[in-house]
Amino acid sequence: MFNVIIIGGGIAGISVAARLSNHSSVLLLERESALGYHASGRSAASFIKDYGNDTTRDLNSLSFEYLHSANNGVLSNRGLMILAKKGQKNEFKSSSESLGLTEISLSEALKAVPIVNRKVVKYASYREDVYDLNTNRLIQNFDREAKRNNAVIKINSAVKKIERSKSIWRVLTDSGEYHSNILVNASGAWVDYISNLAGIEKIGFLPMRRSMARIPLPSEFDVTNWAFFSGPNEDWYAKPDAGQLIVSPAEEDLVEPHDAWAEDLTIAEGISRYQEFVTTPVKRITSNWAGLRTFAPDRSLVIGPAKCNSSFFFMAGQGGYGFQTAPAASNLLKELIMGLPHNLEKKIIKKLDPKRFN
Repeated sequence: MFNVIIIGGGIAGISVAARLSNHSSVLLLERESALGYHASGRSAASFIKDYGNDTTRDLNSLSFEYLHSANNGVLSNRGLMILAKKGQKNEFKSSSESLGLTEISLSEALKAVPIVNRKVVKYASYREDVYDLNTNRLIQNFDREAKRNNAVIKINSAVKKIERSKSIWRVLTDSGEYHSNILVNASGAWVDYISNLAGIEKIGFLPMRRSMARIPLPSEFDVTNWAFFSGPNEDWYAKPDAGQLIVSPAEEDLVEPHDAWAEDLTIAEGISRYQEFVTTPVKRITSNWAGLRTFAPDRSLVIGPAKCNSSFFFMAGQGGYGFQTAPAASNLLKELIMGLPHNLEKKIIKKLDPKRFN
C-alpha cells in the first residue's frame, strides 16, 4: 500500500515522484522499459524563459534557479536567433518582441551562425539568455532523489485496469497489482486514456506530433557555439546537437497516442524551409525521429485534482514545455497534494486547475 501512485515515467511523473518522496510513500508506474521514453526522450532540449503563454512563463521563471543551480545545473549557454526574409518584416517584429529578442545586423547574425544566407535573410534578432537543457541529466537527478527517499519505480508496467473502493485506488498492471490513497495521472499523450480507466471525465487532451532530423555539415564548420535559430513563423528551427544540426519542421499534427515516428514528406518540407535561409545544401540526413507534444484544449498545463474526485490528480498537458517547467510544476503538485502553502499566485493556480474545463 502506497500513499501515492504516479502513472507515467516522463519528466512530469519522475519530477513529481522526487518531490513527493520527501513526504510520502510513492510508487511510479511506467509502461515502457525506461523513463522518458516517449515525448521526454525526444525533446528539443532548450530553455527559453519567454516561451509559451502567461502560465507557462510563470512556471518557467520559477523553474530557472533549480535548472541553473541544483545538482550543478542542467543548463548551458546557447542563444536564440530569429531570421526573416524581405516579405516577413511584420512576422519578424512580432516574434522578436514576443520572445524578447533584439534586432541585430546580418554581420552579427553570421557570427552566431556562419551559414546564414545573406542573399535571402534581411532581418535578424538575437537573445543571449537561451539555454540548452540536459534532459537526460534532469531525469536522472529526479530519479536519484526519488530512489534516495525510497520511492519505488516500476518499468514495463502498463496499466490495464483501475478501480476505486473504500477510498483506495486499485491499479492492475503488467507487473502486478498496487494500491494507494492518491492517484496522479502523468501519462503524457495517454492522459485521457488513464482518466477513462479511472472513471474520471476526459478533458480532451491533444497529442501533437513534432518531428526532428539530424543533418551533418561540411567538416570546416564547428557548430559547438552556434545559436538556436529559426524562421519568424516557427515553421522550422535548427540547433547544434552532437556535432551536427537538428532541424525540425515544427509541425503540430494531431494524432492518436502512439510511439511516434517522423514522416518523410514532413521532414522534407521542414528541410526545404530551413534550406532557404542557409548557404550549405542538405545532402543527407543521419537520423530522424518524432515525439508527441500533448496540449490541453487551452494550451496551459493541467495541474491539480479532478473536479469529481479529490484523490485523482493531473500533471499533464506539458506540450513542448515539460522540461523547462518541471521544477515549478512538480513543486506545485506536491503542495496541492500535501496541503502545503503555494509559491504561485492564486490566479495562476486557478488557470492550471483541471476544474477550469467544467
